[in-house]
This record gives sequence, structure tokens and C-alpha cells, in this order.
Amino acid sequence: MKNCLFVDHLTVLDFSFIHPDRGIVGESLIMDVELYGELDEQGMVFDFGDVKKLLKREAEDLIDHKLVIPASPEHLTLERIAGRVKLSYQLNGQLGVIQMDAPEDAIALLHAETVTIDSLEPLLVRHLSTRVPANVSDVKVRLRHEPIQGAYYQYTHGLRKHLGNCQRIAHGHRSRLEIYADGQRSQLTEYQWAKRWRDIYIGTRSDILELQDIQGQPHTHFHYVAAQGAFSLTLPTRQVYLIDTDSTVEFIAEHIANSLKRQRPQNTFRVRAFEGVMKGSIAEV
Repeated sequence: MKNCLFVDHLTVLDFSFIHPDRGIVGESLIMDVELYGELDEQGMVFDFGDVKKLLKREAEDLIDHKLVIPASPEHLTLERIAGRVKLSYQLNGQLGVIQMDAPEDAIALLHAETVTIDSLEPLLVRHLSTRVPANVSDVKVRLRHEPIQGAYYQYTHGLRKHLGNCQRIAHGHRSRLEIYADGQRSQLTEYQWAKRWRDIYIGTRSDILELQDIQGQPHTHFHYVAAQGAFSLTLPTRQVYLIDTDSTVEFIAEHIANSLKRQRPQNTFRVRAFEGVMKGSIAEV
């Protein structure tokens, strides 16, 4: 008899990916796992504690806080040198290019034409299957979006000052947004911001190295040096939204609230900006 151990919501994978039409896209996926196999000497398929520690870490090391790139030969050129990666991804039509120069750990290469749940799940299954004990014969992974009733936006950013993996210049989130004006929920305002920030890169002005014209399209080149090394990212300017601060969720919430206050100084605002799933920041003005 085969037994199954399951862990729902083992982790949330926050990352960004390149899409040939949408450009750079922030994403947050909830990950569930099922492990099938014979019981061990403890009467378990795999100890829950080990699943939560080992498999969570392995999944996050593979994808979390990285830029996931589809290895499409017609779009991608990539070079690895001495622990670093230099890449250029040609978007469809006249949409421009995405270029990146960063430590190798900042990317994950996916051997598929596009990055989707269906193409990511087999990658995780193959990897996690090599990390489970011998009595586990089958690993299943389910990735899913957080159900969101209302507005959400998908953004990419990098935090130069962060000591962990948030310093990677291109990682992101799929995030909902709640805005209250004078204590009343304003879904119209939420949708306006979500539309403005659909598939956006929220960049810090001081991290801009230069503005470039590539293939007749304006591009913005970001560069900074962080604890993990030097990071550079160039992408079409139409996909960039600049702020004067770092792009932490705290500053993002403040930016939205202050922007609304400048437009409507007679009102009070409360902004709940999420960073992925079930976490974020509140700003009130």
C-alpha cells in the first residue's frame, strides 16, 4: 500500500520571469506538495519537520527571488563566466530587449518556450525528487495563485541595500492592493493603480546608470553593487516606474498614499500594499 503525505501552502515562491510579449513580470505562486511512498521506521512517509525545512529550502533555492528565463534560442543569448551570467532576451516585434549582468544565482533557466505553472511544476518535481529519502517513490507539486477578489499588480524590483536575496535586481511579486479614502474602500482607485502597475519594474532613480536607445526604443539601464556582487539590468522604459526611495513594500505603500494625498489633500488615505501573499505594509496619510 502506498501512503501519501501532503503539505498545503508549503511556501510561496516570489520571483519574476520574462515573457516574449509582456516583458518582465513579477509572480507569486503558492506551492503544495504530495509525497507518495512506503512508511519508514517511524511510521512516516517523511517527517513533517524535514519537509518544511528541506523541501521548502530546496524549492526556494531553485526559483525564489530569481529571474526565471525561458531558454528559447530565437529570443535568448546567454553567457556564463566565472560565476556570473550575462544575457540578452529579444522581445517580440518592436518591443525591445531585456539585458542583465549579474551573479549566476540571480537567474533560473527554464527549458521551455514560456514560463507557466505547467512548465515550472515538472522542474520542481525533478529537483525535489532527488532530495527525498529512498522510501519516497513519487513527488507531486502543485503551484497556484492566491485567489484575489479585486485589483492586483505584478511588479519587479531589486533592493540594493538588502542583505538577503531581495538584493537581486530582478525578482518580483503578484500583489493585491487595498485603498481606503476617508475610511471607505475605493476599488476604483485600486484598479487605477493596478492598471498603472501591470507588469511594471519599480526602480529607484539613483540606481539609473543611463538611458539608452536600443532598436529605436527607449530603454533604462539600472546598475548597483550589493553584498552579493554587481547587478545590471536594462529594459524598455515603458515598463519602468521610478520612485525616489528604495522599492521596499513600506516605501511602495507610502508612495501610493502620498501620491493620492497630493491629488486629494482634503481626504485621508489608508493603503494596504501587499508583497506577494499574506504580507505587506500599511501607510496612512
